[in-house]
Amino acid sequence: MTSNHTSLRLLLLLAAGLGFFLNLHALPLFDLDEGAFSEATREMFLRGDFISPYLNGEPRFDKPAFIHWLQAASVLVFGWNEFALRLPSALAASLWVLAVYGCVRVLRGERIALIAAIAMATSLEIPIIAKAATADAVLNLFVTAAMLAAFLFHHSQKRVYLLACFALMGLGFLTKGPVAAAIPGAVTLLFYLSRGELKAWLRAVFDPSGIALFLAIALPWYVLQYLKEGDAFIAGFFFKHNLGRFEGAMEGHGGSLFYYVPVVLIGLLPYTAVLIKTLWQGRALWRDALSRYLLIWFVLVFVLFSLSGTKLPHYVVYGYAALFILMALHFDQLPGRGWLFLPPLLLFVFALFLPELITAALPAIRDAHAVAMLQDHAAYFGLAYRLFFVIAAALMLYFMWDGRHSAQNKLLASGLVTVFAVSGFIMPTVAAIQQSPVKEAAALAKAADYSVVMWRLNTPSFSVYAERLVEKREPRPGDIVLTKSIFLPQLDGAEVLYEKNGIALARLPPVKP
Repeated sequence: MTSNHTSLRLLLLLAAGLGFFLNLHALPLFDLDEGAFSEATREMFLRGDFISPYLNGEPRFDKPAFIHWLQAASVLVFGWNEFALRLPSALAASLWVLAVYGCVRVLRGERIALIAAIAMATSLEIPIIAKAATADAVLNLFVTAAMLAAFLFHHSQKRVYLLACFALMGLGFLTKGPVAAAIPGAVTLLFYLSRGELKAWLRAVFDPSGIALFLAIALPWYVLQYLKEGDAFIAGFFFKHNLGRFEGAMEGHGGSLFYYVPVVLIGLLPYTAVLIKTLWQGRALWRDALSRYLLIWFVLVFVLFSLSGTKLPHYVVYGYAALFILMALHFDQLPGRGWLFLPPLLLFVFALFLPELITAALPAIRDAHAVAMLQDHAAYFGLAYRLFFVIAAALMLYFMWDGRHSAQNKLLASGLVTVFAVSGFIMPTVAAIQQSPVKEAAALAKAADYSVVMWRLNTPSFSVYAERLVEKREPRPGDIVLTKSIFLPQLDGAEVLYEKNGIALARLPPVKP
């Protein structure tokens, strides 16, 4: 593999297949995000309106419509199922990795490009984003490609790259909004300033053809949406779901200033030690134009979202491509030391003993619903799960001891093991515990044609699977209620129709004559 690019190309195909497509169809939709995006797409068909996203019959101003259009197109081809809803994200992640490969191949050669792409596809967090029926993989494709096009323009001064950057920002703006233009704009400004080239940046940013291209892609939907929804769209989308997320913690998603430090260290597994070794070079990275650009890119994303009031683990992923390219530039300089494999070893040991850790933690958990959900967790960790992580941990110990094979090849192999662990064991287990009860309750409601009230619970995937709108209100006599099991005692005389892992479907008695 050190000299044969064909082997690396095959490894990249295998990594993308395992990371982005394995079990794409098999896991139930996760709440809240996957359920909300998928239900909004379903309601577009239900309403015959493909301009304005609605959720449970109410306007959903969280995101623009582009991801819903992609999901709708996929559903028309493959039917209404998890595979179709997640396929746009998996394809976007594949293009995301290919964009990194293509750019780095032009700048630094094929081997470094392949290493960067393989490391991305076999990291811990990116395959999770790639298989989520949300806008994040699509947005990351456009943000990353725009950032790379901007650097290629600076490097070569070819206008095609500048126009591509504007077009990609327009598509990103249509996917999630201002962040798709804010990140490339801010990073390129800082990079050009660091080189004393402000005038060149201003010429590029105010290029008339580029601005026209951006507006032609991004503006029409916003105009149509405003004409349909009026000022409520401006207040909901721009002020609440964009500016509001930076000003304060929305929906309880807050965190300290150091929130993203462990997120990055865990999200980049098994390459965490490579990241530390690469960043340890400090000022030496600043002297190279590409490394400087990548550093500014990641640091700006990291600082920006660290200062944001709302924090979610996937926000910092906007800067991950920069880190993977930066690590690939220095991948061949890695020492063949055992500590490089300590992070993945710890991950696999943690996963191996996760059932015991949950059992030990249950008495200290104060969330009664979480306790109910995890009460029977041991039944979901079978022999195959245990055996896999024993072998994975043993393999990491062997890699730490082995001196015959290069550290680079062993790290890429550990990445392949990591992505198989996530796609084949960790995510299916989490889905079975957390989401299967919601899907099963929805199947019951659909088969019996129940009209359901959702009470003190927010699981939009239920609406997707039950194929019906669900009211959110206080229960009334005769209602079929979806709620948490811990609230059943408050439903006097209710007949429990379904109960599992903290989720319950119950029928209230009718009003007595």
